[in-house]
Amino acid sequence: MTKDNSIVFMGTPEFAVEILKHLHINGVRIKGVITAPDKPAGRGRKINQSAVKSYAVEQNLNILQPTNLKDPEFIQELQNLNADLFVVVAFRMLPEVVWNMPIKGTINLHASLLPNYRGAAPINWAIINGESVTGVTTFFIEKEIDTGKIIDQEKLEIGEDENIGSLYSRLMKLGSTVMLKTVRTIFENDIKGIAQNEFMNSKRLPAPKIFKNDCLINFNRSAFDVHNFIRGLSPYPGAWLKVKDLKKGEIKTMKLYSSHTSSINSVNDNKIIMGEDGLLFPCQDYYIIIDQIQAEGKRKMSFKDYIAGNSIENLVIYRES
Repeated sequence: MTKDNSIVFMGTPEFAVEILKHLHINGVRIKGVITAPDKPAGRGRKINQSAVKSYAVEQNLNILQPTNLKDPEFIQELQNLNADLFVVVAFRMLPEVVWNMPIKGTINLHASLLPNYRGAAPINWAIINGESVTGVTTFFIEKEIDTGKIIDQEKLEIGEDENIGSLYSRLMKLGSTVMLKTVRTIFENDIKGIAQNEFMNSKRLPAPKIFKNDCLINFNRSAFDVHNFIRGLSPYPGAWLKVKDLKKGEIKTMKLYSSHTSSINSVNDNKIIMGEDGLLFPCQDYYIIIDQIQAEGKRKMSFKDYIAGNSIENLVIYRES
């Protein structure tokens, strides 16, 4: 990689920061950082900046925060940077006028083994679907999302009880090394990538964005499936259910964060019972053991802290009729 080669980096959240940082400290010349505009957040409506912007400010990198990626003024600023390659990690969908601009193309990092798990939430869905292996992919951006020619892939095993928080961090680290390798490869060689339709043996499950209603737990499924669902949404956004206190008649929501499967046959009465290692929730076949809970309006806590202040004697899973 010659000292004249340069990139523009585009990203917003923490996941993108690790990749940007790794490129920066390893000598990649960064002519500009494109990230989301600052916006008010929280009760005080304090103006927050993206994680990527925070790092870029610390490192005195050139920052652009367009509200409209097709704005002629922004397009001109981008052209004036005259970067050889655009690197995109966890950013918005780019218009063709942007991704088609640099001479070396525009590349993206996706947290799955493409063409499997195209979409906004690949890490969540890999766990929810019980995958034992995932990974990261670098590829050239084209018109259709996550469909461009693949440059590089690296696999990563998923632990049996691993949740989204742990896997997110490990994929972030892996992604930073793979992206640096990809950038160096592109600058040193005239590579074209491999079309995704040549990966004939790869599964092609989707990874759509996850909304609140998608996080409702279906206890009519097996304990294994429910366990995967919970850990695939933990710690964020959190799998939830409604519980009813039969004595008080109250119906409240509850989030479940840490679970383990059991070999205890469940009784199909929706009743939540006490176990040695956690609360037992009945699934289609066995009970699932829950040891971390967040009751409505409360902080996240261990099951021991929960039962210290709450009775479960009359507590059942509430199902909408």
